[in-house]
Amino acid sequence: MILLAILIGTVAAGVGSVWLAALLSFAMLARFTQHMLSLAAGALLATAFMHLLPEAFESQASAQELFAMLLAGLVFFFLLDKAELWHHGHEHHQGDAPAAAHGHDHGHAHAHAHAHAAHSGHAHASGHAEPRSGGWAVLAGDSVHAFGDGILIASAFVADMRLGVVTALAVLAHEVPHHMGDLVVLRQTSGTHRAALVKVSLAGTVTALGGLVGYFLVAQLEDFLPYFLVAASSSFVYVALADLIPQLQRRLGLRETAAQIAWLLVGIGLVTVVSGLAH
Repeated sequence: MILLAILIGTVAAGVGSVWLAALLSFAMLARFTQHMLSLAAGALLATAFMHLLPEAFESQASAQELFAMLLAGLVFFFLLDKAELWHHGHEHHQGDAPAAAHGHDHGHAHAHAHAHAAHSGHAHASGHAEPRSGGWAVLAGDSVHAFGDGILIASAFVADMRLGVVTALAVLAHEVPHHMGDLVVLRQTSGTHRAALVKVSLAGTVTALGGLVGYFLVAQLEDFLPYFLVAASSSFVYVALADLIPQLQRRLGLRETAAQIAWLLVGIGLVTVVSGLAH
């Protein structure tokens, strides 16, 4: 009975929050793309700094170990990004090799330009936007975060059924603003709303896996929860600072700059308020 309740609670929290976020974010994305990027950056940063990291540091884990984990996570996602960009550039270079009329140097320059375009989000003359980097970092962070949420929900259900229900609802509520940010990033990397929704939903299902594992190993896994939280934080901080905010760093008029800052603060405020209510 408890295991069934855990599975229902974790699926509702993990996937339900994604679909609710999709209803809110995709309705706004078409009209307010730049504003949604600001909101996404604010939501990801607030999730890391106002929710996940404080929770990790409230544990008995060593602060030095947690900071080392945060640093390792940032370096890992940087390398993951590099590998993704290199793969895009290499793929394009290989495809152009037979038709290269100006030799190896031209092909290499073309490949480098392609990799740069993939990172900066510029479009080709044909009008098709290049895939952006950052998608895998978001999905990896989401999956780790979801696994930790699943363990948290399982722990609550094992302690008390009513506490489990409240915890599942709290997780669902505080994940919505954060998933709005994820969907904006994945929409850019995947190219379509549907692909972004499927990817984030699949990451959300890891909550159920965390719940299942947590049910059987809750005592042993509790010590590792702070490290899951910090690992997830590192991905959100990296994507916000390396991928989203650079897109916003353009010379704009006073009105547009004020709007960017306002939407960034809205993203931070949403996560802070909802996390506070959830606690």
